[in-house]
Amino acid sequence: MGVSEDLLAAAKQCLGERGYARTTVRDIIAVSGSNLAAINYHFRSKDALLNRAMIELTAEAVQEILQALPDSSQGDQAERLEAFWAGLIESFGQRRALWLANVDSLTQAPHVPEVRDQLTQGQARARAELGELLGPDGEEMSGVLLTLLVGTLVQWSIDPDNAPSAEDLSRGIRAIAKALTTGA
Repeated sequence: MGVSEDLLAAAKQCLGERGYARTTVRDIIAVSGSNLAAINYHFRSKDALLNRAMIELTAEAVQEILQALPDSSQGDQAERLEAFWAGLIESFGQRRALWLANVDSLTQAPHVPEVRDQLTQGQARARAELGELLGPDGEEMSGVLLTLLVGTLVQWSIDPDNAPSAEDLSRGIRAIAKALTTGA
């Protein structure tokens, strides 16, 4: 890897470990093994480097979401949905730094147009592919599922031991559907 790739990898690592607000230039330099001038030379500023890292991490998170999608031939709609949740929640544990950095990206997006644009594109892609997976009414469900995904991710990032499981989410969705159907 070159210096710019080393800096970008270090920035991603620091975002996952420390978050946007707590990552310093010294942290990035220590992890990358580069020098202070390299950040300005390759990225113009620490903020530009961190923004680039957030954009790349967002793209990685979208890929994780799409990889959690089961094959459309795998069971019925409910089984595929629960398999999706299970795969995604497993990813939260396996790629903790990625997901924590993405939670941080959500808070930065309103202030950083490039990050907001990347999140917008990623959400649209995930919504479309979720809709396809779910079949009939998938388009209507996909926006709600993304909302649940973000909420689950935030809960998991704060307290993974008490965040909802795939089974909890499936039961909850069924209970809401029942309440909406019966008017209870």
